[in-house]
Amino acid sequence: MIQENPDSSTTRNQGDVLGIPVVALSSAQEVLPLRTRHREEMRCQVVHDSIPRREGWTWTYQLSLGEVVAGYGMVAIAGPWQDKPTVFEFYVLPGVQNRAFELFEAFLDVSDARFMEIQSNDALLAILLHTYARDIRSEKIVFRDGLTTRLPANGAILHSLTSAEETRRCIEQRQGGAEWQLEVHGEAVAKGGLMFHYNPPYTDVYMEVAEPFRHRGFGAYLVQELKRAAYKLGSIPGARCNPENTASRKTLQKAGFVPCAHILNGAISRT
Repeated sequence: MIQENPDSSTTRNQGDVLGIPVVALSSAQEVLPLRTRHREEMRCQVVHDSIPRREGWTWTYQLSLGEVVAGYGMVAIAGPWQDKPTVFEFYVLPGVQNRAFELFEAFLDVSDARFMEIQSNDALLAILLHTYARDIRSEKIVFRDGLTTRLPANGAILHSLTSAEETRRCIEQRQGGAEWQLEVHGEAVAKGGLMFHYNPPYTDVYMEVAEPFRHRGFGAYLVQELKRAAYKLGSIPGARCNPENTASRKTLQKAGFVPCAHILNGAISRT
């Protein structure tokens, strides 16, 4: 079996004299230690973290330099990526990152991926996107929690719609979520929740305010309280919205979220 050697001084100082890039078909389970390390280095919510857990949704490859494991790459092939194989994860161990371009080109040759969809705070993938792709556009803005707010309820009361047992199950299984409803004088004005199918301990906040009650501060208050609920459950809240959705951007920022990344798409162009 090929042995991983990510931290030795030999690998760190002589990555350029290791063998040629080798890309071999693998599995999500086999590269899990590398994926875990990748997430530890990113230290943020990974929006597409659940894709490898869905049967038949990905091609997974192990990257090596000669006999030394160098990283991994993943291509999405199902769901929104049906008939458009799309690179969404690519990681190279720190000791051999001076070979990143070679490894990525070998990965593209083997996988025949035609598109990329990346999170811009993944530094290496962002560099590779801007090197190898064209027609780049932002699909989502990703937010992290940055401020604790104390917005008023304005007479609203928050009710949980999901049992504590169901919420715990969703957290443990990293799928599904919990939902809450905001009411004023017994009338529902907004609904939102937390989704847990992300890398632990992160969760995603979503909400929707009923049309007659918009522009009255209920959306930001609900997001604030969903953030509070996330922390009580031992999770770290994140959020995202379309770049063109000015109202959502303002609501998230009013509740203390700050922008931290884009989800970027591009078509791979190799000459």
